[in-house]
Amino acid sequence: MEIGLVELSRLQFALTAMYHFLFVPLTLGLSILVAIMETVYVMTNRPIWRQMTKFWGTLFGINFVLGVATGITMEFQFGMNWSYYSHYVGDVFGAPLAIEGLMAFFLEATFVGLFFFGWDKLSKVQHLVVAWLVAIGSNFSALWILIANGWMQNPVGAEFNPDTMRMEMTSFFEVLFNEVAQAKFVHTVSAGYVTASVFVLGVSALYLLQDRHRDLARRSIAVASAFGLAAALSVVVLGDESGYSASHTQKMKLAAMEGMWETHHAPAPFTAIGFPDKEARETHYAVEIPWVMGLIGTRSLTQEIPGINDLVAESEDRIRDGLIAYDALMTIRDQRDATPQSVRDTFEAHSDNLGYAMLLMPYVDDPREATDEQIAMAADDTVPGVAPLFWAFRIMVALGFSFIAVMAYFFWRASFRQMQFPRWSLYLAVAIIPTPWIAAELGWFVAEFGRQPWTVDGVLPTAMSASHLSIADLLISLAGFVIFYTVLFVIEVRLMVKYIRKGPVQDVEETEAWQARHERRLKSSGVDPDAGVATPAE
Repeated sequence: MEIGLVELSRLQFALTAMYHFLFVPLTLGLSILVAIMETVYVMTNRPIWRQMTKFWGTLFGINFVLGVATGITMEFQFGMNWSYYSHYVGDVFGAPLAIEGLMAFFLEATFVGLFFFGWDKLSKVQHLVVAWLVAIGSNFSALWILIANGWMQNPVGAEFNPDTMRMEMTSFFEVLFNEVAQAKFVHTVSAGYVTASVFVLGVSALYLLQDRHRDLARRSIAVASAFGLAAALSVVVLGDESGYSASHTQKMKLAAMEGMWETHHAPAPFTAIGFPDKEARETHYAVEIPWVMGLIGTRSLTQEIPGINDLVAESEDRIRDGLIAYDALMTIRDQRDATPQSVRDTFEAHSDNLGYAMLLMPYVDDPREATDEQIAMAADDTVPGVAPLFWAFRIMVALGFSFIAVMAYFFWRASFRQMQFPRWSLYLAVAIIPTPWIAAELGWFVAEFGRQPWTVDGVLPTAMSASHLSIADLLISLAGFVIFYTVLFVIEVRLMVKYIRKGPVQDVEETEAWQARHERRLKSSGVDPDAGVATPAE
């Protein structure tokens, strides 16, 4: 298969996925924040909280619609650009995607309409339930998508059937409770919560700088900073869980992220900064923090983390073992029902490494004819781009800790300094609005680029997964997607800016009614609403 075809297919999917993920984090986080604000409204009956719910809900709605528009095309790409992948693992991968569409997306989409058009048709409690169902649906949708993606990172609960030449599910519960999928879900949704919190914080800070909508802005900062601080702390803690999971499910990815070429004596150090050199198999000018990587990766002081060079040698051994499985598989394919049981037994004994034999496909038509040099080249292909992974991971981590600092500062000012915020801090809050998206995109880059050369880790190489399309077809569709998605992104930004400039719409009648009730309560308790002091009892 042509390398150009595979690389173009990867580029197209990467661009559409990263465009789509511009919308996803804000949808996940805003859905929860809006539900929290409406909960406060129902509990306090104060119109300002209804105003906040409607305003931030409008921005959620804009983002939600465009997220749906960009997400639908991604699932079609599995059939268009990755047809062999769909054939090979569709029985497993298709199940969580189907459940996501039938269960989570329909739940979310149905109640979004009720949320926006049900204010005057539903009671307060009923509308609150709708708001929470929208939030649950949004996050539930992410769960099933990440279960599917987690299976690609750690393919449990499935096995290869030599008679159908496909992967088949053996345990839905293993797929569902895959440790990688669960870690990715909580890490990803927490990152979405941080994104929404930074967005609400930044827009609210802008209003305070402009001396507009101060009541809404201060309350929004209070909610966003508290929620964002908890979410930012969760991202770091759950990111640590992802590192621990990678230490025994994706060892090569972890070693590449650390620029760790040689296996260190336990506990391994964490390389804070350095310059990985793949040609020299060395990380230059490395600044190491003792023990940290060992604690993150193994939760112990005695277990080693293998380096890249040892993992390449292990991959070469697995390729040779996989060739035994591949030879048996070809015999089963040719002889079908007449295959001797001894051949099937041989396949079963070596089938775990079948995918490694397929790494030879770009070098030779029949892997069984591969030379030692070709086997060594295929083993070396299991090393992803070390320098991009190394730096993407560190920038993401640095941003993650900066979010903790920013949210902690605003939470402190909101909770203990009467919501008084220095102007420099408000400018900072506005300036960092784009940074959570940068961190989120880098996180996905680390997850997906770090899995290469595999579409399904250890099972199906990327070079085998792509459809047999022409380069012209891919270039035309790639250009079309980029243009279409860019237009959608520009539309979203313009709509967001328009409604942010417009600001919240005040419900005058409800505000006046609340004010009248408030004054009656003050009078009944012996307080003069105008003077603000107690009046003598009559």
